[in-house]
Amino acid sequence: MLDLDGLLRFAVEQGASDVHLKVGSRPRLRVDGRLREGPFDTVEPTDTERLVAAVIPRPRAETFAAENECDFMYGIAGLGRFRVSAFRQRGYVGMVLRRVLPGIPSFDALGLPATVADLAREQHGLVLVTGLAGSGKTATIAAIVDHVNQHREGHIVTIEDPVEVLHADKRSIVDQREVGTDTPSAVSGLEHALRQDPDVIVIGELRDSETAETALQAAESGHLVLSTMHTVDAAETIGRMVEFFPEGKQQMIRSIMAGVLRGVVSQRLIPRIDGGRAAAVEVMMMNSRIADLVRDNEPESITDAIEEGAFFDMQSFTKALIDQVVSGNVDQEVAANAATNRHDFIVTLERALKQQGADLRGEENKQKRDQGRPEQPEPQRPEEELPALRLAQAGD
Repeated sequence: MLDLDGLLRFAVEQGASDVHLKVGSRPRLRVDGRLREGPFDTVEPTDTERLVAAVIPRPRAETFAAENECDFMYGIAGLGRFRVSAFRQRGYVGMVLRRVLPGIPSFDALGLPATVADLAREQHGLVLVTGLAGSGKTATIAAIVDHVNQHREGHIVTIEDPVEVLHADKRSIVDQREVGTDTPSAVSGLEHALRQDPDVIVIGELRDSETAETALQAAESGHLVLSTMHTVDAAETIGRMVEFFPEGKQQMIRSIMAGVLRGVVSQRLIPRIDGGRAAAVEVMMMNSRIADLVRDNEPESITDAIEEGAFFDMQSFTKALIDQVVSGNVDQEVAANAATNRHDFIVTLERALKQQGADLRGEENKQKRDQGRPEQPEPQRPEEELPALRLAQAGD
């Protein structure tokens, strides 16, 4: 019989982020972004039926029986908490369990730019954390909430499905409400949260027009609203928010967003050279230029504004990826594949590497001058830094 606790202990030892249980296959673990087959027997239909029945909370069991899918949390003393997604496929029960890392990581531990702390200090408005599934949005939101909790005297209300990271009261009071257990829906929970004297409202995810509209209303009324979306960058995030609404309301929504949006943190996790994954983070901070672009429906220009927004503490994906390559954390080819525009990234990376080489030569020559030794000449072949990337770009 498959032992779920034993399987999860093995997964934690292997550094897995997710565990997949599918009838007819061996359990698989996602380690550093890749699925690997575990050393366990093939999962039988009775295994998943038994395991779900053993760990699902009673209210969620009724949901699962009626809808054939639900999410809930499962904890093991001394090991940690796991978000469980139970579902049926081809009549059989399947499970995917995602580990929630113990504790709440700091901004530095997550590799987030310092400007994210500025967003956490906002008193009102809307802050969004975005990225594809498995990109670390939950950890980033938890770090922002913890920063608020440590530095602000206020009331934080979260509406989550399910509650993943637990927050103890620090300088703030934190009430965490779970959809399906503490409130019937995200919209209902959010509407009632507005009557609970909140300073900060955290919404697990913006998924539809009702939730998005209520979140915008909360931000307009003077609350700080934090949430996530499954979008790849700031430009797509703003476009998706507007697309939640019918065409007749979209201009009004763009105007509201131009006024209440404070920033968008978008992230991607990419494999490191030495194992594990590194975060590449785009940060868009709202300023008058971006507000005009949002209001005038020019999302394609937002990426350019971020690229040129260093003065406003913005960071583009291109810069984040280049920093990872230059620091030796990430391979050039891996970074190029993760870039939004591969060609533009390669050109910009080549310039950055040339500048790095020039800076290193300058430092070496300064040391040699100080020691009275001959200086290092400029290289004769300036086009040699990225041959592998050029070949890959040409299709060789």
